[in-house]
Amino acid sequence: MPWFPVSMQGWGVRHVTFVDNAKISYSNPVRQPLYEFEDCLGGGKPKALAAAERLQKIFPGVNASGFNMSIPMPGHPVNFSDITLEQARRDVEQLEQLIESHDVIFLLMDTRESRWLPAVIAASKRKLVINAALGFDTFVVMRHGLKKPKQQGAGDLCSGHLVAPADLGSSLFANIPGYKLGCYFCNDVVAPGDSTRDRTLDQQCTVSRPGLAVIAGALAVELMVSVLQHPEGGYAIASSSDDRMNEPPTSLGLVPHQVSDLE
Repeated sequence: MPWFPVSMQGWGVRHVTFVDNAKISYSNPVRQPLYEFEDCLGGGKPKALAAAERLQKIFPGVNASGFNMSIPMPGHPVNFSDITLEQARRDVEQLEQLIESHDVIFLLMDTRESRWLPAVIAASKRKLVINAALGFDTFVVMRHGLKKPKQQGAGDLCSGHLVAPADLGSSLFANIPGYKLGCYFCNDVVAPGDSTRDRTLDQQCTVSRPGLAVIAGALAVELMVSVLQHPEGGYAIASSSDDRMNEPPTSLGLVPHQVSDLE
């Protein structure tokens, strides 16, 4: 979803890293602004490297880099040879290093299970995660809950934010602090598995209506900026649509847990 890095440039983000293992196909340039037709020739350029190169052409002041690597996924066994096992270990180590060295992690993969390992690593390192997932004609954009530092008590908000009793009844979902918010997998009944097996093309979520990527990418960036500009950052209380009159004023308005269009 290469729409989001272009939007981030407008907000002053100057360090962007892409991770992908695919090559550019002929269907990509018309849907994704960082690719051109020439990138498809000769089997296609690696997506991550081409996106980083094009982003630097758009704005030379950005520090953009790309990593052509695979992310181990539940339900997709690794071939048990010494070479593939060693490569999987290197990929996990590289992924951990990348997550450790960045402030915000965007999960924009095609499949559900490919988001699991980055989500777990980011949670262990207390990194802000913005997740955007597309269906054929639906999308969801959400922020993952952020773990509290160990020295803080289980019932304390990170910035000492106190909730007035009168506010507790304002909304069923109001006043849920950021450290109690769930992630993309919190409501799963079963563990993530191979979501591409025995599925039709639209059910695999690898093809979506072209406009959805633009909408979801923009909302993902706006959600990130709203969280970062909030006084409590990733621990900001989740806003709901019922909180417009009760939510304390912030720089960029409400900070929801998720924004979705599932109709």
